[in-house]
Amino acid sequence: MVFFGEYQLSFTSPGRLVLPKKLRELLKGNTFILTKGFDFCLSGFDKEDWEKRAQNLFQNSLLDRDNLEKQRFLFSSITYLEIDDQGRFSIPKNLMSHAGLGDKAVIVGVGDHFEIWDYLKWERYIKQVKN
Repeated sequence: MVFFGEYQLSFTSPGRLVLPKKLRELLKGNTFILTKGFDFCLSGFDKEDWEKRAQNLFQNSLLDRDNLEKQRFLFSSITYLEIDDQGRFSIPKNLMSHAGLGDKAVIVGVGDHFEIWDYLKWERYIKQVKN
């Protein structure tokens, strides 16, 4: 499974988006993981894939402050989200706030996961990367 593409979306109601069909088809089932991402976006993972990856994170020492901080950051905000028959899902308020999501969002495939960005933040990020 490889998540790819860039999809510009509008919220169908506060906190509610439609996951593009091309991305939905890559998920095993109708549940996926959403958590805080770096760069103030959200990161989405296939549930089964995430649970395998999480095991690798547990192999790091809890005595290593950097590893502990990463675990806190990721695990404190994990939520299991269900996609309805129309492909819609609702983002919890704490994650909406973290990503600073407004009226429009961009979902981008990043290979092993996808990210949800506020539209304007994504545009600024892309301009920075180009320079």
